[in-house]
Amino acid sequence: MIIKSLELENFRNYETLSIDFDSGTNILYGDNAQGKTNILEAIFLSATTKSHKGSKDKDVINFSADEAHIRTHVVKDGLENRVDMHLRKNRSKGIAINGQKIKKAADLLGLLNVVFFSPEDLSIIKNGPAERRRFVDLELCQLDSVYLHDLNHYNRIINQRNKLLKELYANPGLKDTLFVWDSQLVTYGSRIIESRNAFIDQLNEIIYGIHQRLSGGKEALKIIYEPDVKSECFEKRLSDCQEKDIRFKQTSVGPHRDDFSFVAGGVDIRKFGSQGQQRTAALSLKLSEIELVKKMTKDIPLLLLDDVLSELDSSRQNHLLNSIGDIQTIITCTGLEEFVNNRFEINKVFEVSNAVVKNIDRTIDHV
Repeated sequence: MIIKSLELENFRNYETLSIDFDSGTNILYGDNAQGKTNILEAIFLSATTKSHKGSKDKDVINFSADEAHIRTHVVKDGLENRVDMHLRKNRSKGIAINGQKIKKAADLLGLLNVVFFSPEDLSIIKNGPAERRRFVDLELCQLDSVYLHDLNHYNRIINQRNKLLKELYANPGLKDTLFVWDSQLVTYGSRIIESRNAFIDQLNEIIYGIHQRLSGGKEALKIIYEPDVKSECFEKRLSDCQEKDIRFKQTSVGPHRDDFSFVAGGVDIRKFGSQGQQRTAALSLKLSEIELVKKMTKDIPLLLLDDVLSELDSSRQNHLLNSIGDIQTIITCTGLEEFVNNRFEINKVFEVSNAVVKNIDRTIDHV
């Protein structure tokens, strides 16, 4: 599976863009704030229907326009597919595959699997639980259409329940309608808990060996799922916390409050690990994500590296670059120097300056 080309219209700082990628390693280089990351964001959006930044559709549309278009040509199993995405400021996005409109985002999943790695990911271990939940959700939504369905319904129900909790202050008689949302919350929430549990089990099977190699055999890393509530206890906990929820006007129990710990040598490195340990664990997590996508989809994902090499020391840089292998990769950077001293094959180089992308016909010489 590879991405062959990308076309943009009124997306972020691009009025128009057409770019053809190589099936190997592609470099986008240039100064900061020129539009390199925007290209990766457009690719991620066309694969997942979501921005890796969590941006809303209206935020990615050029200031001078009311709508934007993304067109992606993907080759999968020898067949070329075209994904058209129509983003609008005041309406939901429209998506078509080979000219045929799709009604559900799940119909797009699996056509292009993407692993996105940015400097922010290096802080996923030490940052708050929302970022760790988001990592799990983004990956599971790519791999499992049922999970995407359950998560969308769960989030909608949480919003409806919280809205009702706020309305109870002025209209206490509505309390009798809470059970309608509670029963649905338990149904979808329990499925999410079970899916996350299975996902972490699969990830642990892969991350152990990767982290051993990255740490020079010094550490064994394990991810531990910390559900806010177990699925079999969800209904009772929700009932027990009802008065509390009414008082604080928000739902206090459920997988929207889950977390994940990272334990090495019996130590929770979220709290007690050094920055080096946390970064190594984050890199292990991303490399494990690649291997898990390969295992579950029987295909090779597209790897997007957003200026991440400059944040890694030479040892971790080399490990990441050596792990790429036969994966189609698109890398953004501010300069080419970081590749010159690496034994690393570059297939295509693009210079990005003020939303203009120029294909540089040159070969990077290696020592």
